Order: sequence, then structure tokens, then C-alpha cells
Amino acid sequence: MARRIDVTGAGGVRLAAWEFADPPKSGEDQARGGAPDRPPGVLLLHGLMGRASHWASAARWLGEHHRAVALDQRGHGQSDRPPDGIYTREAYVEDAEAAIEQLDLGPVVVIGHAMGALTAWQLAAKRPDLVRALIICDMRASALGAASQREWEDWFKAWPAPFATLADVRKWFGEDDPWVERPSPARGEFYVEVMQESPDGWRPVFEPEQMLKSRETWVFDAHWEELAQVQCPALVVRGLDGELGRAEAQEMVRVLPRGEYAEVVDAGHLVHYDQPAAWRGVIEPFLEGVPAR
Repeated sequence: MARRIDVTGAGGVRLAAWEFADPPKSGEDQARGGAPDRPPGVLLLHGLMGRASHWASAARWLGEHHRAVALDQRGHGQSDRPPDGIYTREAYVEDAEAAIEQLDLGPVVVIGHAMGALTAWQLAAKRPDLVRALIICDMRASALGAASQREWEDWFKAWPAPFATLADVRKWFGEDDPWVERPSPARGEFYVEVMQESPDGWRPVFEPEQMLKSRETWVFDAHWEELAQVQCPALVVRGLDGELGRAEAQEMVRVLPRGEYAEVVDAGHLVHYDQPAAWRGVIEPFLEGVPAR
């Protein structure tokens, strides 16, 4: 099951939200003939270049006890590209606010990966009434700087797009990409998920120029101040071989007023894709300890 719900984001941008499992029902209330309790909400935010379907597996097991909704963020997946090219941090945060309010999810647990994690903690700092807990997956709070942005520009130029087949996509991103230190089938599958067929082959569903524009709105700044403003319980998760180093992750936990730390071995940046069972193993106990709204 994959059910799409349209949400109106900042500036009227049409966003696609997705449910991959039916929300749980309260057997006790139904047995009494009453309306079921509203299950606690979870909002899943993908990272740069990702899409809601990357969360499908996690959303299904989360759906056992929560109403889990994954959002295609602006310019990603099946959400619209803003006609005026607005990819500001404020717009991303306002989009997440709109999803929570229009889908009646709040107060919600927000789970974010990479850029989606930054959106999640900026939202939690801005709207503590909407967020009851936060999971930050492999996102740095430090400024990455101009050199990092240039590396990304060069990386996009290196893509041999269009790809003739999806097998070529899997091979390049899983093995041949210069950024791959060792073969990673999960990484190959991750990028297959963001490809669409065009007359000349397979291309990403997004424009690389738009991704760079989105990234430049946060890559030059540090985000420690907003992290310190998050008042809800927060779990910082890193892949042992990911982009977030252990020292920085533990400093993020220290800065967070109610921070906790977890790491997943044999996982890179795409923690929930690399090791889905281990990912579940570190976040499920945290979720079980989150107070009810």
C-alpha cells in the first residue's frame, strides 16, 4: 500500500505526502463501540536528492504503532518544483509545518536524514508545540564551507547521465562512483529510486542545479544555535562510516538539552538503507521511551 496525500506547502507549492501502511487502530476503544484513539504521528523527512519512498520500509514497521507519513520535499520525488526556485531553509521548515498541521499529525516525532534532519531540528526549535521528539540521522551541525560545495558541483558533473539502464545506475553509484570507498549495493539501490526514464535514458527526477541551490542555503552556516533550542527528547544517530564523525555527534548530543546518542556499525551515510535492521534496533527503544502527547 502507498497512499498519496497532497499538502500545500510554503508559497502554495504542492507537496506529496505518503503513507505506506494503514495506521493502527485502538482495539480497546473499538470493542467498546467508540472511536479509535488517534495514533501518535511520525513525520519522515528524506535528505538532499532523496524521496519519501526511501522511507517505505521504515514507515511500514513504524505503522504498527504510529501514523507514519513520509514527505516528498519541494523539488524532490513527486512534489512540485517551486516556480520561483525558492529552496530556502525557511521554506523547507514551513513545508514540514504545513504537513503536520494539514494532516493533523502533531505533536509528532520527526525523523530526518541528512538535510531532512536539519529541517527537523530547525522545526523543533521553531515550533516546540508541533514536535514531541526528534531523530537526527547522519547530519552535521558544523558549517561545511565553500570547498564542500565545489566538491558537490564537480561530483554532479562526473555523473555519466543519462544512464542507459537501471543496472548502469546501480553499478555506477554502487561501485564506480569515485566517492564510493567499497562496493555498496544499498547505495546503488538508493539512486535507482530517484531515477526516471526519459527518451535518451535514465535521469534523476530532480535537477542537479536545484539540489546545489538547495544545499547552498545551509552548507556555509553552522547550526548549533538552533540545535540548542530543541527542548524535546532527541536521538542523534550516525553510521560508523558516515559523514557525521563521532566527536561531532557527541558534541551535538551535549548541546541538545535532552540529547541521546547511537551509532550503527557497517553503515555509511545512508544508515537506514545500509543496515535497516540495525537502524530499527537503535531507534525503536528511543521511540518506546518517548512520552505520549
